[in-house]
Amino acid sequence: MTSPSINSRFFSLLASTSIAALPLLNAGAVNAETFALAAPATIPLPPPAARIYAITPERRALLNTIRYAEGTWADGDDIGYRIMFGGGLMPSLERHPDRVVRTARYASAAAGAYQFMPFTWDLVIRSLGVAQFGPQVQDQGALFLIQRRGALALADQGLFTPLLAAKLAPEWASFPTLAGRSYYGQPVKRFHDLRRFYEDNLARLRGQLSVDQEIANETNTRPVCAPEDSLRCRLENLKGLGSRTGGSSI
Repeated sequence: MTSPSINSRFFSLLASTSIAALPLLNAGAVNAETFALAAPATIPLPPPAARIYAITPERRALLNTIRYAEGTWADGDDIGYRIMFGGGLMPSLERHPDRVVRTARYASAAAGAYQFMPFTWDLVIRSLGVAQFGPQVQDQGALFLIQRRGALALADQGLFTPLLAAKLAPEWASFPTLAGRSYYGQPVKRFHDLRRFYEDNLARLRGQLSVDQEIANETNTRPVCAPEDSLRCRLENLKGLGSRTGGSSI
């Protein structure tokens, strides 16, 4: 225990000095318990939760249109998420490859379905708290960039307009400005070609959503067979699976 006079002196000095100045006091007179009470508590904060953007047919159609413009559509196959500038494939989706590829006219380190540059992907990581470089993560990164360009509300309207394309032109060089040219003087897709791809893609996505909803409604309204482990219920389940997959039923 320290004497009352030492404690009074310690706390009066603490009010006018910083913690960094505490070693100037008599170390033998101030015990560990007193210092612990005076020092501020440090509580580690949990990492921020990753932001998640909903994927609607309208947003998916725009994402697919960006892939089409950037040359990574690949008929909608996931291999498009592995394409690097120049057409080569990255060996892994654990992280952005951050590798410069040179062609006859250009050199770039762009990679992925949306051709993220390394510094752009670093911004996505810091802003969204995402990890790795998989398809779902790349989709989220692209939606973040769309919102950052002030175009997400336009995208949600389900219309591919010249204004929407122009807002995204500074982010994706293949998108035309209002003048019909690339923002960076690179090869650019014609607006009418992009709009046609977008509208066809959106129609298919909305049609698939309607089919999925009908299947969900049918499943929810179908009477529940009980008991589930009875022979009759098992046969009914097999019959249902056969009709949905095109196979034969019992």
